[in-house]
Amino acid sequence: MGHGQAELRVDLKQGHLNSWEVAHGGVLMTMLDVAMAHAARSTHMTAAGMGPGVVTIEMKTSFMRPGEGELRAVGKLLHSTVTMAFCEGSIYGEDGKLCAHATATFKYLKALPGRGRVIKSLQRAD
Repeated sequence: MGHGQAELRVDLKQGHLNSWEVAHGGVLMTMLDVAMAHAARSTHMTAAGMGPGVVTIEMKTSFMRPGEGELRAVGKLLHSTVTMAFCEGSIYGEDGKLCAHATATFKYLKALPGRGRVIKSLQRAD
């Protein structure tokens, strides 16, 4: 991850599959969510680690074809403000064909609401 982009891969196992023996839609949506969130965080990275935390505000996903074998998710930051990030993500199957695509909006957070817990990557190591 870096410079507004992130990539992750998953080699599908039996627990990732639905009754059709292809990737469960929830697995694809999780991959897209993580890839886009990492892309959003990547422009705020510090020497101590990753940038601020993000939470998903909304996400729209379209499924084009079944996911099989090793899947590759690519996230891209399209635009950001001080508090929000707008991203897109795609998942490609082992054949290189597009399986799913999503767009999402994320909110940057320094702490979890109501809990006062600071995101670990923002804590200074003093």
